[in-house]
Amino acid sequence: MQKLSEKEARQFSPLTLAFLGDSVYELMIRHALTMQGNTAVKHLHDAKIHLVCAAYQAKASERLTLTEAEQAVFQRGRNAVSTSAIPKSAVPADYRKATGLEAVFGYLHLSGNTERLESLFQEIWDMRTEILEKQ
Repeated sequence: MQKLSEKEARQFSPLTLAFLGDSVYELMIRHALTMQGNTAVKHLHDAKIHLVCAAYQAKASERLTLTEAEQAVFQRGRNAVSTSAIPKSAVPADYRKATGLEAVFGYLHLSGNTERLESLFQEIWDMRTEILEKQ
């Protein structure tokens, strides 16, 4: 895959970054769940649903320490969401934060910063039990 400079990656619209970041994040969740052991697909799907929803992503995003560049991408993603785009099942503030987080994942993926991407994901993965218990 083609790697872009951080400057080139930041030039994409925040919603385009979130579009890509959504799939990057979900793939990482699916991989982590699969690595826990061979289990029924229904169990994997049910676990995935809890970890890719806007509420979970919003709570995770509140606990992350982002670099200045990542924070700028996050804010652009969070602020780019139109109220008409928010699903009725989601709290608008959570949906915006989730979109910001997805934009960061898209940005890091495009810029080829896999080490940082994996580090952020590991933080999110490690906090799953605590976040899910509070939902």
